[in-house]
Amino acid sequence: MARKKSKPVESGYTLFDVLYEDGSRSSNRRVPRSLLGGLDGDEPARKAIEEQDNAIAEKAGRSRIPIKKITHSPT
Repeated sequence: MARKKSKPVESGYTLFDVLYEDGSRSSNRRVPRSLLGGLDGDEPARKAIEEQDNAIAEKAGRSRIPIKKITHSPT
């Protein structure tokens, strides 16, 4: 008897890949879906990722690298 495949669980996050101005990359950055959509498109995702980067850079004692581009991570 064949098993039924389970449906993927719908999470409250959207994943983004980030390309920084120095050429480095970060994959699968989580952004709450509640921030996305509407007229602003993915701009709120950029702001959320910048806030995450600021917190990380502060803890590491270094400056934040500016974001060049964000794209949706492939599913």
